[in-house]
Amino acid sequence: MYGKAFAPEYQGALTTLSVNSSLSDVLAAGTEQLEAAERAGQHGEAARSGLAVAEAHRRLGQVGDADRAWKASYRAAREAGDTGAMAWALWSGGTLARQRGAFPLARRLLQLAADLGELGGDIVVRGYSLAGLAETGRIQGDYEAVHRLHEQLLVEARRRGEARHTVWALEGIAQIHRNTGSYDTAYALFEEAAEIAARAEDRRGHAWALRGLADIVSVRDGDTERALALLSEAETTCHAMKLSSALAYNHKMRGNVFYRAGRYAEARALYEQALAEFRAMSEPRGEALSRLGLVKSRARLGRDRAETAAELTELAGVLERIGLRHAREMVARAQEEFGIGADTAEQPHGARMAVAAAGAEAAR
Repeated sequence: MYGKAFAPEYQGALTTLSVNSSLSDVLAAGTEQLEAAERAGQHGEAARSGLAVAEAHRRLGQVGDADRAWKASYRAAREAGDTGAMAWALWSGGTLARQRGAFPLARRLLQLAADLGELGGDIVVRGYSLAGLAETGRIQGDYEAVHRLHEQLLVEARRRGEARHTVWALEGIAQIHRNTGSYDTAYALFEEAAEIAARAEDRRGHAWALRGLADIVSVRDGDTERALALLSEAETTCHAMKLSSALAYNHKMRGNVFYRAGRYAEARALYEQALAEFRAMSEPRGEALSRLGLVKSRARLGRDRAETAAELTELAGVLERIGLRHAREMVARAQEEFGIGADTAEQPHGARMAVAAAGAEAAR
């Protein structure tokens, strides 16, 4: 039996905030409490309110502000000698690093957070940090390595009756099954996640589950209208809570649904919208996936074959450098779909320079 979902990252004086609080409200309340704690010299409270500030900035796509906030939270926690707060700050930093595509840094920070959580006896931050490690591996496409960890965390979350973490684990396992072609299993897991999230009033988790269901309904059943309806329901939540990243992924998925339905002009418009949103929040994975959809849509609408080949080759290089194995395989399938080889030797000079520039940017 699951209780109402809660947000353990809202701590100290901010524990009254709901998991469904608007991120702008979280940012305002967190900033106010942080400034008060700093004036009073309360390092522990500054660390915990600073965590909420960091998470609000991250989820709003404000990368620079989020980076400064989690580091300040960690310094305050260290000054206070608060091991648990240090672990939470590192978790926030690791999650931000993953969002930015810095996967080695994400793994280092999340492992440190898990270790500190265990040292300090905070099982929640330990669980969240291990979940972050699992999600990092899943996003990179390393399914064999992280599937068991997802399952382990699901068992732990179910045992504690922790709805939000149960929903996260179900969605992660569902995504692995979806990406490996087990659509029926994926659908059942997304459906269970949606039901638990709805009962626990976890609107964010529910929105992500609806997005997963829409994907399966589209790719397995070809039911375009139902998929779009599920995405519209999820989008309402994204707008209400100002979930910038979730909203951008929703728009990208809507583009996928249109593309599968052969509605290429509508798909192109959605991919362009999602691409702009991901670039605004410096999220390279979402940007690359949106670019891939955009390239395919433009190709279907008559774009020059050589330009399509050059951009797909560039994207393959970018994804290889970022370390997104599954997304790299998607590019290979796109090259096969359009009968385009992966050889870059015949690219014009401008295209080769674009590949080099993209690689340099991804390596920063």
